[in-house]
Amino acid sequence: MEQLQIYFDKLLRETSVSFHRYMYNVIDWDARMLGIVGPRGVGKTTLVLQHIKEQLPRKEALYVTAEDLYFSTHHLVDLADTFARSGGHYLFIDEIHKYKDWSRELKLIYDYHAELHVVFTGSSVLDIIEGLSDLSRRTLMYQMQGLSFREYLMLFHHIELPVYTLEAILAHQVELPLGFLPMQYFPDYLSRGYYPFSASDDNYSEYIRQIVSVTLENDIPQYAELTVSTARKLKQLLGIIVQSAPFKPNFTSLGSQIGVSRNNVSDLCAYIEKAGLIAQLRDATKGVLGLGKVEKVYLDNPTLMYAIGQSHAEIGNVRETFFFNQMRICHGVSASPVSDFLVDERYTFEVGGRSKKQRQIQGLPNAYVVKDDIETGFTNVIPLWNFGLMY
Repeated sequence: MEQLQIYFDKLLRETSVSFHRYMYNVIDWDARMLGIVGPRGVGKTTLVLQHIKEQLPRKEALYVTAEDLYFSTHHLVDLADTFARSGGHYLFIDEIHKYKDWSRELKLIYDYHAELHVVFTGSSVLDIIEGLSDLSRRTLMYQMQGLSFREYLMLFHHIELPVYTLEAILAHQVELPLGFLPMQYFPDYLSRGYYPFSASDDNYSEYIRQIVSVTLENDIPQYAELTVSTARKLKQLLGIIVQSAPFKPNFTSLGSQIGVSRNNVSDLCAYIEKAGLIAQLRDATKGVLGLGKVEKVYLDNPTLMYAIGQSHAEIGNVRETFFFNQMRICHGVSASPVSDFLVDERYTFEVGGRSKKQRQIQGLPNAYVVKDDIETGFTNVIPLWNFGLMY
């Protein structure tokens, strides 16, 4: 316990509070138990350490990581008992997915210690299995994703822009700060700006590839309880997607390429999507609910495309990937039967470069052309970079 406190103090000293992610003021930190899940590398650990450092009495808080060797001989529920008896009120457990039977023990902590506020973080794939106990009625869950273009500008270039709603963007209400030229920064954001560490580290591509490997080799197989042979198929499948995305999937063909059934391909894609490595665009029938037919498969974000796709990161695909990635955080995005995207089953968007024409959306209500390489829009033409200001 003493060693855990020493490690916690060290982390707090090293935690910067100069920049906060979009989730910082969204989370209901007063909830008795809450979970923050998201892909590796998006800043979940920093988020909770900032909250502790700025908002909580140090003596009443404890941060631990479930990877710590302490848990090779101790149980989470025992730690909670000891912490509560010593006057603790705020327990933070990072990397909860590294702890066996995490669900059952969190339930016991919730039921036995009404005086404790528990926050845990973990992989996005946590919700693809039921766990050993039902936490749904006890836990408030938040999903976190990587940096928006707005956050990237603030973190790495100290340029502050407000959050804009979709309606404000479509009404051309985005105001550029004096002297700000968005196209000086937007290409760099696309290639290396999605993860909080990437734009400041020349080794970012290698770090991202390591994140992908750990996710495919450890995270997904552990929670989906995959066999070793099936787990290997995840890498094969992602490799095919990297070379082709975005593409309309043929699950039967994909299955024959990696040696699994059509239904298994669908399941594996769902796991990879939950882990934040791909995004599946579904039709509008039940697309907002995430239950519709998959029309296209994308890599999750442009930075991932450049890091692991490299020569396959064609600019037209990058533009669509960015739009889908940023828009989905606040809106339902599905495939349009006539264009690229249908948003909230109301707005139609065609995404392209400066020379993109209106032909595909001619005569449609609430239809917009989204163009890259322009700073400001007019009528139904919207700059692509504007959609990076929504969170």
